[in-house]
Amino acid sequence: MLTKDELQAALRPVAEPTTKRSLVEMQWIRDMMIKEDRVALTVVCMDKDSGELAEVEREIRYRLAEAGVPDVHIRFREASEREREEAGGFGGASGQAEGGRELKGHGAGLENLPILDPASGVHFIAVASGKGGVGKSTVTVNLAAALARQGKRVGLIDADIYGFSVPDMMGIEEAPGVEDGAIIPVERFGVKVMSMGFFIQDNNPVIWRGPMLGKMLRQFFNDVHWGELDYLLLDFPPGTGDIALDVHQMIPQSREIIVTTPHATAAFVAARAGAMALRTEHEVLGVVENMAYYECSKCGEKEYIFGKGGGARLAESLHTELLAQIPLGAPDNHPAEQDFSPSVYKADTPTGKLYDELAVKIAGKCEKD
Repeated sequence: MLTKDELQAALRPVAEPTTKRSLVEMQWIRDMMIKEDRVALTVVCMDKDSGELAEVEREIRYRLAEAGVPDVHIRFREASEREREEAGGFGGASGQAEGGRELKGHGAGLENLPILDPASGVHFIAVASGKGGVGKSTVTVNLAAALARQGKRVGLIDADIYGFSVPDMMGIEEAPGVEDGAIIPVERFGVKVMSMGFFIQDNNPVIWRGPMLGKMLRQFFNDVHWGELDYLLLDFPPGTGDIALDVHQMIPQSREIIVTTPHATAAFVAARAGAMALRTEHEVLGVVENMAYYECSKCGEKEYIFGKGGGARLAESLHTELLAQIPLGAPDNHPAEQDFSPSVYKADTPTGKLYDELAVKIAGKCEKD
């Protein structure tokens, strides 16, 4: 099976029609997924309606067929305004980053402004819950994907080091690479992802004490080449343990979303996570009530399986707002699809639209400054 680097080498001559620059050098070939003799990828383009994209698609299929990949699934996504601006100053041949800015930092050749530096401009959002089983990770991955659909540059750290699940939930099958001494995160659905799950073989348990967890988390911040991000989401472990405390100390500028179910007990326990954020002077952006109801697919009637009102009461106790009520369910994604993931809702589904609305709310709160 070919590697991602080999496929990118094969596609390097393919040019974006408007700028006439290599799509690979522009980093506009995204979400590359390799499965046996099939490859799925996303191509960012200046104009999705351009007649020249048919030629781009033909060239990609031809070059991958020449490399030994007969089955190729290609999606085209129109560039955001920020991506268009960055393309105008891209200096791939000179080793510069997106936007033409020189990279500075921890890798020997890939350097950038340290991600934790407030001057980096990154909005840090921790997604927390008081207890497990409320769908916190589902909310995190779908919010990340929805922000990316809004044209934001998004990273995601699976900070639930004992219960890591993000790679599986997003359908990620590849591991991070290393370039010039820096770890390169895996990109999926436009989101750059790092997780402890990438470094564990055969789903073995992680048996570490608190200091080791903090060390791994710092490595995710300091030794990963994130590039330029607008948002970095952190999927916290449930509760108020070492990881949450470490993040609160490392990132004083981070904000927090609390996830609960409508059940009164779940909301009562979730209040502890919110109280910890407030005591460490971190802004709580709001509450997401997951599994808020079950909607019958045939009649549309809503059943409140876990009760009502837990999210609203939690938001009131934390002096914040109820951001969203997400129904109980699972994406209707088929394993045979090239872009299959068990937990990410597509943009054109009712729940996917709810996450898009949530992303707009979050961006409005974070970018109002």
